[in-house]
Amino acid sequence: MPFTLGPRTLHHVAVIGSGQIGPDIALHFAKVLQPFGVTVVVVDVSLAALQAGQARIWKKIDKGAQTGAFKPAQADAIKAALQFTTDYGQLAGAQLVVEAATEDEALKGRIFQQVESLVAVDTVLLSNSSHLEPERIFAGLRHPQRSAVAHYFFPAERNVVIEIVAGAQTDALLQAWLLQFYVAIGKVAIPVKSRYGYAVDPIFEGLFQAACLCVQEGLGTIKEVDFAARAALGVTVGPFTAMNLTGGNPITQHGLGLMQQRFATPQWPTPWFAVPALLADKLAAEGPAGKWPVCERGETADVAPEPRDRIHAALHGAYLGICFGILDTGIITPADLELAIELALDQKGPARLANQLGTDRALALVQAYAATHPAMAVPYTLRATQGPIVVPTVIAHDVPVADGLVRVLTIRRPKVLNALNADTFAQIAGAVAQAQADPAVQAVVLTGHGGKAFVSGADIGALAAVQAPADGRALAELGQAVCRAIEVATKPVVAAINGLAFGGGLELALACHARVAVAGVRALAGLPEVNLGIIPGAGGSQRLPRLVGMDHGLRLLRTAQTLSSDEALALGLVRSLHPADQLQDAAVALAAAAGRGEVALPPLPNGPLDAAAEPPKCDIGHRSRAVDAILCEVVLTGARNGLQHGLAAELDGFERICALQDMRIGIDTFVQHGPKAEPAFVHA
Repeated sequence: MPFTLGPRTLHHVAVIGSGQIGPDIALHFAKVLQPFGVTVVVVDVSLAALQAGQARIWKKIDKGAQTGAFKPAQADAIKAALQFTTDYGQLAGAQLVVEAATEDEALKGRIFQQVESLVAVDTVLLSNSSHLEPERIFAGLRHPQRSAVAHYFFPAERNVVIEIVAGAQTDALLQAWLLQFYVAIGKVAIPVKSRYGYAVDPIFEGLFQAACLCVQEGLGTIKEVDFAARAALGVTVGPFTAMNLTGGNPITQHGLGLMQQRFATPQWPTPWFAVPALLADKLAAEGPAGKWPVCERGETADVAPEPRDRIHAALHGAYLGICFGILDTGIITPADLELAIELALDQKGPARLANQLGTDRALALVQAYAATHPAMAVPYTLRATQGPIVVPTVIAHDVPVADGLVRVLTIRRPKVLNALNADTFAQIAGAVAQAQADPAVQAVVLTGHGGKAFVSGADIGALAAVQAPADGRALAELGQAVCRAIEVATKPVVAAINGLAFGGGLELALACHARVAVAGVRALAGLPEVNLGIIPGAGGSQRLPRLVGMDHGLRLLRTAQTLSSDEALALGLVRSLHPADQLQDAAVALAAAAGRGEVALPPLPNGPLDAAAEPPKCDIGHRSRAVDAILCEVVLTGARNGLQHGLAAELDGFERICALQDMRIGIDTFVQHGPKAEPAFVHA
């Protein structure tokens, strides 16, 4: 069956341009859409470019098959879904066209006028521009409302971030669909308002400019500045190395030059962005192929403490000035900018860096940089900051329903599959409390970002940091408090389980008043804590048996069995299953109906349950017998004495677990060898 999302169905997708990025975009489309029978065509006027692009993509697919990333049949299917042609007539019938030609405004305009004559009036037209405003690119279209910029990042098939930039005439429903579509195919889609360079490239190119200025001002050599930038910015490669990897010298020169022109305002007629002499001289002498002299793999640069600190201060001042200056424009939210930078550029976001330095120190660094670089403005957004900056990982938006709103809370930590840390737990509790206090809100839906995970579990870093039993108890107390606050909320809270819900994620869902889930997932839900040498700590040992029955619950807890969507439905863990694109709507409808009193959501039983005097026999495999004994004791205590006694027993049990050798063995094995490794438990 074809790929359908909301009102649009895709059978045929086209990419124009077989240069640096077009084939990679096509490869990503083919990987995610070929299971639906979608064909992907790459069109270019140059046969040589097509042949080179196809050869590069075939090499990537073959390598994926060799490493096990693709099964052989999947690799063959991806190749079969891809076509490379010089025939623009192959665009006919495409429901989605992405242009990835050279960053030339006139060229892009001509391409889209030709494309518009070949495709249907409802075909979505996207430009993979890195800088140009959609109003300029699509100025010649008869139907610009079906166009937008989709800015991919290098490498396009693997970098998850994509900026979705709507123009003044872009249909708002189209932008909303694009954000949903790209999330559905595995991207992190970031909405950005139209402005030259959008939100992320001014940071990438501005940091490179700042690094050039460090060299020009004698703070260090190219190699020294590039190496020092790694620690300063929390990146694995410095700005000069990044430019070598992306071949970005020419486009950065072009971009910085136009930023200087287009960022100018009456209040700030000479913005800081400009082409540094170091870059201009490099291109004049060596052309686009010129490489910067940086450390080779494994090499380091010996930078003395004093010049290193001066380089760090300059880069911090420039980086924070650029980032908070972008927030001043209002083209992107602080949460989206933080996420985009951390994922697209793989570096510490501005809020996290400012918090690490201290916001007063961060402001002082920007002010000091601006004092020696007068064209750099000191952003109002940073000047107005008081104390630590909250980095939102729980994103709220309201959905209008009859007589009010349903507040959808999305847990968004895609880098760790939405895993829960203390900060995210606190944000969930705060968001639920705010919804409870808002008279316009009828109910709440809790879900996860993306299509892979609701919540993958508790952040393993927090467990790895446990040094004493009391530390473990404190973690469990936090989880229990948040889950209990959801459980006793007076307005309905419905979990929309959009992907795997493991460990703390399932415990969070169990505390909700109802659960609906995505259909067709082989590994949807489970409490795998015993695989790590621990037990659930946020109420899972008590709520799961109350929901699915003692026999099933205890078996699932002791064996860490994972349930599919169908199994979760059969056991009563979830109320209903839905296609991915309909899940959130179904959750909102259920929450709204419950909020109006039209649907009853029965609470979990709080009292004692029927339970045997001893736990039934169960093959727990390689897992710790010491942990199993505590787990069984905790579950049976709750069954005999009621939910509240059981939750107290779970806290005590979790604290006792953290004194066992097996807890440390399990966590260390996970950290060092990954989740598939079996710990060598000593049962003590």
